[in-house]
Amino acid sequence: MADQVWRLRRGHEVVGVLTLEAVDMFWTDCRFEPSAGWSALKPFIDASRAAWERKDQEAAIEADEAIYALGLELVPERGGEIIRDFLLRISGDTARFRY
Repeated sequence: MADQVWRLRRGHEVVGVLTLEAVDMFWTDCRFEPSAGWSALKPFIDASRAAWERKDQEAAIEADEAIYALGLELVPERGGEIIRDFLLRISGDTARFRY
């Protein structure tokens, strides 16, 4: 299971690499390795996490919608369907997504 890997892309730019660690109900938990495009995405991810942590649901949903509007994709390294419709959480070297 741990050899499932996705490239998090924005257009043709790789933002990071997610390596599967576990599946928890609806969420896929991964190890996160940032790539060159991470610095442009990080403020959006930080805004979402901060809003959820302070339980500001309206701001959190707005932040998640802003992330979605970036057109991110999860591209499986070993082929398969590209995931385009997902929620994403990243904190340090961990990431989780739900699709």
